[in-house]
Amino acid sequence: MATHSVTPAAPPSAGAPPGGGRRTGEPHARAWSGTGLGFVVKLVLMALVNAVGVAVAWAAWDVGSWGVLAGTVLLTVVANWVYFSRRRLAGKYVLPGLAFLLVFQLFTMAYTVYVATTNYGTGHNSTREQAVDALLIQSERAVDDAPTYPLTIVERDGEVGFAVVEGGRVLVGTADEPLTPVPDAATDGERVTSLPGWEVVGRARLLGDPQLQEDVLALRVPVSEDADDGSIRTREGTRATVYRSSLEWDPDAGTMTDVESGVVYAPSEDGRFVAPDGTALPVGWIVGVGFENFVRAFTDTNYAGPFWRITGWTFAFAFLTVATSFLLGLAMALVFNDVRVRGRSVLRTLFILPYAFPAFLSALLWRGMLNPNPDYGIVNNLFFFGARIEWLTDPWLAKAAILGVNLWLSFPYWFLVCTGALQSLPGDLTEAARIDGAGRWRAFRSITLPLLLVSTTPLLIASFAFNFNNFVIIYMLTNGGPRFTDTSAPLGHTDILITMIYQISGVAGGRADYGLASALSILVFLVVGGISALAFRRTRKLEEVL
Repeated sequence: MATHSVTPAAPPSAGAPPGGGRRTGEPHARAWSGTGLGFVVKLVLMALVNAVGVAVAWAAWDVGSWGVLAGTVLLTVVANWVYFSRRRLAGKYVLPGLAFLLVFQLFTMAYTVYVATTNYGTGHNSTREQAVDALLIQSERAVDDAPTYPLTIVERDGEVGFAVVEGGRVLVGTADEPLTPVPDAATDGERVTSLPGWEVVGRARLLGDPQLQEDVLALRVPVSEDADDGSIRTREGTRATVYRSSLEWDPDAGTMTDVESGVVYAPSEDGRFVAPDGTALPVGWIVGVGFENFVRAFTDTNYAGPFWRITGWTFAFAFLTVATSFLLGLAMALVFNDVRVRGRSVLRTLFILPYAFPAFLSALLWRGMLNPNPDYGIVNNLFFFGARIEWLTDPWLAKAAILGVNLWLSFPYWFLVCTGALQSLPGDLTEAARIDGAGRWRAFRSITLPLLLVSTTPLLIASFAFNFNNFVIIYMLTNGGPRFTDTSAPLGHTDILITMIYQISGVAGGRADYGLASALSILVFLVVGGISALAFRRTRKLEEVL
């Protein structure tokens, strides 16, 4: 058994705090310098953080994204400084939240602003160098007098190449290396049968691997170091011929020349190669356009008219949805909060069933029930005597259908919220009002409703913001239709701003305009943020009054 000696405590020195306390600024806890389990776990986690940081920084360096590179390096250095320091106790808890805020919120917002000030979209989704390569490839044509080679597909370390026999020599090349003679290769006279350092891809493997087929058909192997000599390509994987681009790139002048017609395409400010007559090559590149996308939303004939109509419908849809679902939910909560109602628990369960189903599935079911054909649409068949009512193709009926279906989906939520809020209200206030002679309506209007709004107003604001961007109900029920007839843009009468952004972004198909979509996203953010801030200020004033 270990023994402990007791040493008399030294008298406190001058200036020491009474009771031998810790001096101001002295650490509250000393970090243990051992290598226990906690230190090992921290070391492993920080190794993972550094590995991710190095990977992201390397990728950013590779693509030339200097802002991402600088931010990644800074975050990684700060993380190591904080977590390997003995003093930065608060930072160890705060840094993860700040890092997630920076990466998933601020960076996303900053990138959206950047895209909104560019022409990023279909035909403008790369750098100028990438656009040049794409144009040269797209303009390739088979050379009329070029020979056709029996082709052998070869592979090395996951890289696919072409091997051909020319003049008794075996030539092999890849996308990055032109055709080069290879000694000690075996042939059957026309085709290569074996190649040192390469694996010959058999016909059976080629036919059974779709990804390999795509790689082979997309492969272009340069004939020589001179790009003007063209490259060999294949259309079916068995024979190859020489292709040459009809465009010629002049890096010094920065122009593209059509070698057949002699037309010179010069770069323009909007990121395209344009001829003197105004015609442009199909592939462009990303350039900054300032606030042009914001101006287009209000001035472009294809978007200006639909934009204002869609904006008005978005406000109406969000407000009417919140108002109707809240009022219906409140009315149901008041009814079933009365102790005189029998079977309240069972009835409450039945009324919240719509809230238990996924919204997208409910919208699809309602889309089928609102089918105008009475043979398929149960609504027309049962409630309108088989009349053919165009619920989803008439502009006004489609809006009414959306509001009705969304009411069916939303009121159970408010039923639950209002039931809980009513049950938490103090009963003595209502009892005092009744003693003073206030009737049921007076007590509800002056006591119950104001107290209820204090607790539900933040939820009402959140519900407004949610329905302002309620993509699911619009997309699943009407897909934004019926379409506008006075614009070529793929927009419709029931589109709200978020579905308008979705259509313009081209995710569903068609031409994409990410710059305009990002500009509209920023406008939606400003509108929702402004309304929410104003509503929360009003909520605080209501709390102060109460």
